Amino acid sequence: MSQDNGNWQQQVWQQPASQPACPPPVPGAFQQPAYAPPPRKSRGWIVALVAVLCVFALSAIGMVSCTSMFASSMGSLGSGGASDLDYLTGDAVAVIDIEGTIQYDGTTCSPEGLKAQLDVAADNDHVKAVVLRVDSGGGTATAGEEMAAYVRQFREDTGKPVVVSSASMNASAAYEISSQADYIFTAKTTAIGAIGTAMQITDLSGLMEKLGISVDNVTSSDSKDSSYGTRPLTEEERAYYQDQVDQINETFIQTVAEGRGMTEDEVRTLATGLTFTGMEAVENGLADEIGTKEDAVAKAAELAGVERYATTDLGPAGDGLSSLLDLMSARGASADDIALALKELEDDGSIAH
Repeated sequence: MSQDNGNWQQQVWQQPASQPACPPPVPGAFQQPAYAPPPRKSRGWIVALVAVLCVFALSAIGMVSCTSMFASSMGSLGSGGASDLDYLTGDAVAVIDIEGTIQYDGTTCSPEGLKAQLDVAADNDHVKAVVLRVDSGGGTATAGEEMAAYVRQFREDTGKPVVVSSASMNASAAYEISSQADYIFTAKTTAIGAIGTAMQITDLSGLMEKLGISVDNVTSSDSKDSSYGTRPLTEEERAYYQDQVDQINETFIQTVAEGRGMTEDEVRTLATGLTFTGMEAVENGLADEIGTKEDAVAKAAELAGVERYATTDLGPAGDGLSSLLDLMSARGASADDIALALKELEDDGSIAH
């Protein structure tokens, strides 16, 4: 496992971009036949009338048959997938995906995006617990700090338990967030932990010299251009940045210790910057149990004290257009269904004229 996995402050993990599905032609659209015999003069109007009636009948049947499909498809439309909860009639466990780099991008991998979904779960009386499905190698230190605080605040303000389900990776800033949950599940082979902080400052001065490039930095102080990459750091500047890294890392250790019920010295011993396997994490206290996403959902329900419950996904903000494409691709979706979906997207601001 590369030490790059432990880049807690500024690490970028590229995720493969999803390819949007190309919607097929809208079902129910009138298709010209490949061969049409010439109409008889005396009975042509009868044939035409029967054809029109058949088209209307088929359209009506299609609209009736897709009613249930449309209701379930529309559940993910709206603001951040929150309208899924509109169909709940009993207790539920809400699942929030944190997949990708922890940063400020408006998704559930950002403070704003995660808080928006936690607020939805907090305001809905049917939601009794939350599962965070985490698959992230970390990211920006400040974003991780804020998101950890939001998870902790959600638990304290609502009393609703939060359980983490770790996928392939739950490292660095992502683990800081996870440490604030009531319970952490991990797979045996999950790369988890990577408690540590890194700051990268690249010195390109040697390369620029070989290329014959000269850069003059006009600054207000000697160290203003220390991170520009046009010259090496001085010993004083290196010591200054090292002190910053140490301070940031200390807050990381304190947050994990508080969330996991460990002493700071215990966490500091594990703060090597390296990940552990899920099996090791259970042994050293960074995780609670080996298990799947379904195990995490069941544990969340158990901690909430509910036996009969539904599971609902709280999607990231802005996925309404994807849901519209899914609806258009579904068999039996009528023009009225799609028009209603467009109207909902227009009402919540996802699209504009």
